[in-house]
Amino acid sequence: MTVPDGSPISAAVRSTGTRRPSASYAHLHRLSDDVGLFEHAEYSTPRTSHGYCVDDVARGLLIICREPDPPPNLLRLGERYLAFLVEAQSPDGAFRNRLGPDRRWRDEPAVGDWWGRGLWGLGTAAARSPLPSIRQTALRCFETGAHRRTRWPRAMAFAALGAAEILAVWPDHAAARWLLHDAVVTIGAMPLDPAWPWPERRLTYANAALAETLIAAGGEASADGLTMLAWLLERETHDGHLSCTPVGGSGPNDGPPAFDQQPIEAAAMADACARAMTVSADPRWERGLASAIDWFLGANDNGLPLHDPSTGGGCDGLTASGRNENQGAESTLALLSALQHARRLDSAGGPVLAAPRSGLSHRLSSCPTFDD
Repeated sequence: MTVPDGSPISAAVRSTGTRRPSASYAHLHRLSDDVGLFEHAEYSTPRTSHGYCVDDVARGLLIICREPDPPPNLLRLGERYLAFLVEAQSPDGAFRNRLGPDRRWRDEPAVGDWWGRGLWGLGTAAARSPLPSIRQTALRCFETGAHRRTRWPRAMAFAALGAAEILAVWPDHAAARWLLHDAVVTIGAMPLDPAWPWPERRLTYANAALAETLIAAGGEASADGLTMLAWLLERETHDGHLSCTPVGGSGPNDGPPAFDQQPIEAAAMADACARAMTVSADPRWERGLASAIDWFLGANDNGLPLHDPSTGGGCDGLTASGRNENQGAESTLALLSALQHARRLDSAGGPVLAAPRSGLSHRLSSCPTFDD
């Protein structure tokens, strides 16, 4: 299987030593208030009337806790996001998702993608935050939610990636280990068909997160995850650059390019390739990580950057006629995640993310599975 040798921007960076832009948190601060993180923006102006969601607040907490040395204002923002997740979580571990601008919840606690992203953010905070108070609260909330289950593979994958963060610090954490195990079972076996080695009939969204979860699980699952990721990377590469699966999904008879392309897909690819680099020396993973980062910088099907250096925000998608100029939370956080990974490529192998931390005790418990 051959993966093209990277994007035009990747080649330029290698040949000239040009560094990719640093992550700016100015727009993340602009989108945030004393409650949480506004979901949408009109251009760079927050749409406060649209309210907040756990999906994005959890992503925000994750990104902040991945910073190796976050400044005080970013740490305060992380504390605010964690408080939002604490309020959103019910005693049985499920989460509400949507909070209106009147600060009233619009839904009941449930186990959807937002539950998975909540646990991903909490697991990352418990393992990586420099603040003991954040690590302690995040671990408690993770353990409250880690016993829940859902039949949806992506929700389970997101939650399992939080479990992998916990296991990097506490390898014997029973709840995290069972959650990662059950996520692998929920994702399902890789089909034997070499033309479609994917456990779903169609690609949908954040596809690489499924492969990353298997890689994180280790053993035979990890080998399957690497195979799936290699296939996905090849499928999502067109004319030497990343060409993301569009918002409507993609099946066996579909091919690139297709629109609208969402930043969440490129960010998931970057995360998965960075994970693959930790278990495999195959150079395709570094090339894949570079192409996912550079998708945001203009190495894409339209040749347009989705990074706005004047605001620090990320545009909401790549369309058939250009790009969506709005800079909402999901897209901005996807950009910030990619630029965090860029440190690995642009600092000759230096640390890209905060290292997992230790020093907190945790309670080990039996882990019954609850179907939801």
